[in-house]
Amino acid sequence: MAASMVVKASNHLRTSAAKCLFLNNQQVVQLTPRRWLNLQEYQSKKLMADHGVTVQRFFVADTANDALEAARRLKAREIVLKAQILAGGRGKGVFNSGLKGGVHLTKDCNIVGQLAKQMLGYNLVTKQTPKEGVKVNKVMVAEALDITRETYFAILMDRACNGPVMVGSPQGGVDIEEVAATNPELIFKEVIDIFEGVRDDQAFRMAENLGFKGSLQQQAADQIKKLYSLFLKVDATQVEVNPFGETPEGQVVCFDAKINFDDNAEFRQKEIFAMDDTSESDPLETEAARHDLKYIGMDGNIACFVNGAGLAMATCDIIDLHGGKPANFLDLGGGVQESQVYQAFKLLNADPKVEAILVNIFGGIVNCAIIANGITKACRELALKVPLVVRLEGTNVHEAKRILSESGLPITSASDLDDAARKAVASVTRK
Repeated sequence: MAASMVVKASNHLRTSAAKCLFLNNQQVVQLTPRRWLNLQEYQSKKLMADHGVTVQRFFVADTANDALEAARRLKAREIVLKAQILAGGRGKGVFNSGLKGGVHLTKDCNIVGQLAKQMLGYNLVTKQTPKEGVKVNKVMVAEALDITRETYFAILMDRACNGPVMVGSPQGGVDIEEVAATNPELIFKEVIDIFEGVRDDQAFRMAENLGFKGSLQQQAADQIKKLYSLFLKVDATQVEVNPFGETPEGQVVCFDAKINFDDNAEFRQKEIFAMDDTSESDPLETEAARHDLKYIGMDGNIACFVNGAGLAMATCDIIDLHGGKPANFLDLGGGVQESQVYQAFKLLNADPKVEAILVNIFGGIVNCAIIANGITKACRELALKVPLVVRLEGTNVHEAKRILSESGLPITSASDLDDAARKAVASVTRK
């Protein structure tokens, strides 16, 4: 049971999961799906187009009339209409309007307007959304192109190579991890010198390995170099194009892409980070991020207030071991201030699921006295109504314990993590 809670917590952590590609039984590259910044498909495609990368022509609409007008303006032989939500599996999703599928192909502009009416303002349920689905506020109206052949291409940061690498496969349009597992010889890798960039011979070699022939090989090499330029200019940690395809008309097109950004670069990528779509995020998670806190919602009733993701998962795990269920964990991080402690309690106090709060802080960088002052201030000003169990260790812990004990507040102290978890679970059981 305890191990399952760690798995559950780690599945919620966008920074915790990592996927590996393998070549000849050796690790090729580690893909870390850390995505603090959420961009819709049309936003990623616009970024690519702005950097000279070939994508389908498209427009974005937020009304059925605008979608119809966009379809007419495209003057395309065939049109694809896509609901814009962050979750995957849109094509097989179902709307609460009764419409099946969040992706539709048609040659009739008038049908675009009719379909958009059944998409906009309605919830789309897919395998990756909550059971109630996600409301669709925008649709992308794009030129539909036939694909003769699909390949896979990505540029990402790889610690083993101390910099960026290109990873490609002539087998695209499918799960790349599956290709790496079943046909590792079809995964190709090029290490990029961060000072030189992508050399012409590397771009051509990758295009050849992807199976592009003749003039298409030159096109593919050019697109590869432009994708690397995009990768650098937007401070990406990963640009993944799947499929990276060719059309019957002899074009190399990036049909679908995912871009991950380095959140440490926000200070110089303000325009990009301003596009962050938080409409599908947990409001508590969004509010926590405003105060440089990391909040992950879960299904139980004991709030976990910690510093560090590892300690957070251990705290969730031991609560589960003693028969409790974590309501969340809230990670303070390292350079915490008293005001952040107050805001953290404010968030937890606003969550109706929370019936007890367990504070588990190990003070290395963190000063325990700052935590203690923040706790006492929050308890007084927020009129905390739920049981509070506190375990503090590390820097200035004796002063912190003195602050708590002399506060006169109903705070239960714990000697260690096991003691804290037992007391937190017992406080809920007694209610």
